[in-house]
Amino acid sequence: MSYSRLQIALAIFAMAIGTFSIGIGEFVMMGLLPNVGADFDTTAQQTGHLISLYALGVVIGAPLITLLGAHIPRKPLIIVLMLVYAASNLLSAQADSFLELQLFRFISGLPHGAYGGIVCLMAAGLVDKSQRGMAVTMVMMGLTVAILVGNPLATWFGQLLDWRTVYVGVGMVALSAAMLVVACVPQPKQTTTTRVRTELRALKNSQVLLTLAIGSVGFGGMFAVLSYLSPTLLEATQVHEYWIPIALLIYGLGSFTGSIVGGKLTDLNMKWAIAGALMWAILVLAVFPLSIYSLYTILPMAFCLGTTAMLVPALQVRLMDVAGESQTLAASLNHAAFNIANGLGAFLGGLSLNTALSWQATGWVGCLLALAGLMVFTITKHHSRKSAVHLSL
Repeated sequence: MSYSRLQIALAIFAMAIGTFSIGIGEFVMMGLLPNVGADFDTTAQQTGHLISLYALGVVIGAPLITLLGAHIPRKPLIIVLMLVYAASNLLSAQADSFLELQLFRFISGLPHGAYGGIVCLMAAGLVDKSQRGMAVTMVMMGLTVAILVGNPLATWFGQLLDWRTVYVGVGMVALSAAMLVVACVPQPKQTTTTRVRTELRALKNSQVLLTLAIGSVGFGGMFAVLSYLSPTLLEATQVHEYWIPIALLIYGLGSFTGSIVGGKLTDLNMKWAIAGALMWAILVLAVFPLSIYSLYTILPMAFCLGTTAMLVPALQVRLMDVAGESQTLAASLNHAAFNIANGLGAFLGGLSLNTALSWQATGWVGCLLALAGLMVFTITKHHSRKSAVHLSL
């Protein structure tokens, strides 16, 4: 079934509003760690657990919701997921204790992976095969715009008003996204459902698992640095907190640039899109520790850190290619993989703060994780050559 350009644009826009709300809900905590910590009297490392708990919710929720919702058509399923996301963020804003906030951040993560994976499949299904890379990039552009504009503004509002107000806003944007999906996303004539047994085949597919491992490990390097960028600016660079949203805006510009470049490279050559993104991440993360003591060096490095997002569309499209009939679970697991990276990076980065290297250590940890991701990519490439399934890797 073919769709007009207007139908495609409106559908992608509606679904992108959902990824926009997810982007703010996930990443703004990194900018508001000092504010939340002051509210509940917790350390940076303790407050950082909120990031890891959200990521854990994504990791658990992505396969669980995808399998439980296998018989539900994709459009109504993503509407329900957005409504759950809205409710959990509104509850986060009302948390009376740090324990309650931890619980609600975990619940907020549950619908993230399934929503992200399904909307990527729906966007790719609206266009020709040769345009899938950019279609995935555009539906995930909501996430990129959240990083570019939403998170810096939300961080600024959180500092000016209250961090709770930010999560009320996230909940309202998620509600708006659900309504837009109802109005703008076309319902395919042939209902898209699948079987649990069919989806579970993804977990037996070595190429799917290796591709997920690339994102889980390799992208963890970026999160090891980003998770603690705010306290690094305050403690190592020793600048006023109003520089935090500026640094996040610059990071967002880099992420926007990286996403566009990654989408184009994916459509040109997926092999070099993945390898190039990982090698670039290794370089950026190796240089980052040298930049943290001056505002004039850490801000350009924040931009470079954002450009590592070029890895995301390449891995998402590759999973579509290798998953066969298990595309829904594989696409959702990709978001789980990136949140394993989020949790792993935040956890290891937090542990590294207790070493003698202190604030420099997050960059070195990140560099090692990106290097490990490149090693997994090399193994994946070698394995695909020996596999019966010939892939363009």
